[in-house]
Amino acid sequence: MHLLLAIIYLSFISLGLPDAMLGAAWPEMYPGFGVPVSFAGMISATIAVCTVVSSLSSDRLTRRFGTGRVMSFSVALTCFALAGFFFSHTFHLLLLFAIPYGLGAGSVDASLNNYVALHYKSRHMSWLHCMWGVGAATGPYVMGAVLARGMSWNSGYGIIAIVQMVLSCILFSTLFLWKNWEAGNEDRRKALSFSEVFSISGVKAVMLAFFCYCALEQTAMLWSSSYLVLSHGVPAADAASYAGLFFLGITLGRALSGFMTLVLPDRGMIRIGETVIAVGLAILFLSPSLAAVLTALFLLGAGCAPIYPSIIHSTPANFGQSSSQAVIGIEMACAYVGICIMPPFFGVVASRISIRLFPFFIALLLAVMILMLEVLFKKVDARLPS
Repeated sequence: MHLLLAIIYLSFISLGLPDAMLGAAWPEMYPGFGVPVSFAGMISATIAVCTVVSSLSSDRLTRRFGTGRVMSFSVALTCFALAGFFFSHTFHLLLLFAIPYGLGAGSVDASLNNYVALHYKSRHMSWLHCMWGVGAATGPYVMGAVLARGMSWNSGYGIIAIVQMVLSCILFSTLFLWKNWEAGNEDRRKALSFSEVFSISGVKAVMLAFFCYCALEQTAMLWSSSYLVLSHGVPAADAASYAGLFFLGITLGRALSGFMTLVLPDRGMIRIGETVIAVGLAILFLSPSLAAVLTALFLLGAGCAPIYPSIIHSTPANFGQSSSQAVIGIEMACAYVGICIMPPFFGVVASRISIRLFPFFIALLLAVMILMLEVLFKKVDARLPS
């Protein structure tokens, strides 16, 4: 089990590696394609839509082929997509290879989250998502190093594709580890239909909570730099660095959360995270100083840190082990729908009204998330025996 856990950690680092590379490389990419800067949204939306599709299919795929094979094939699919990015010299090719990228990433995300939720302690779920943060922080660093040496952005994707290829070989060569476990733990029951999943008490509440959480996280990631520039007069170069405090808060927070779960249950971790976000928002509302705003951004990230892993880890306990893969697939899909819709929507709000609405927008998402999670907790408590 320990070797398998190490492979799962490696897989999540791999999952995070390419996630922030598009944003880091896009200023170098779009002039060569002859497209507007806004076309990055088309690529990210294609990836997100395909991720939703594969997340919704994860229950059927995992029941039929097993977690190990689904994960191995999905990483290979992602490797193929990144190799495609390496060879792409037109925007349409990039858009085409975004399809297997999204399909592979969604399957890895949903299947591994469910596996860890079922078979490992809550601390491993927190550290698992911390590993994603390590990968997501490393990807832009690799791209930056490549560009600094005068190489093309394609080379950055080529390096990450090679890393994914090595991992894919490791995964296929260690499939026996999964087979040994799955031989005695296969779930032969039919995959749940969407109507069956939606009929489970509390599923609709957790769907909306996940939508709001990921909308909050991604809106903060995408717009914090612009908020610093347009609302507080911070130079753009400095704001780009300062915005990293939110990401730093998430990564360090998840590392710390792993230890906190030794004494606190998932529900307690979620409520601590909500409280820390609320404190960060209070600082944004009450103090206009730059130091206070930067502190608030770090706290927003630190507050986000335990929420996502804790909701995922508690899914088997909340909805039953036999339903957990289907529910987690729905949760992942709602997460990516929130990522697709809400950050661009705030962009419209910011351009037509004011960027100063940033903390109000985050506060609204937080309030709905808290309400839905409390509804979920009440439904779970009412369903479970006292």
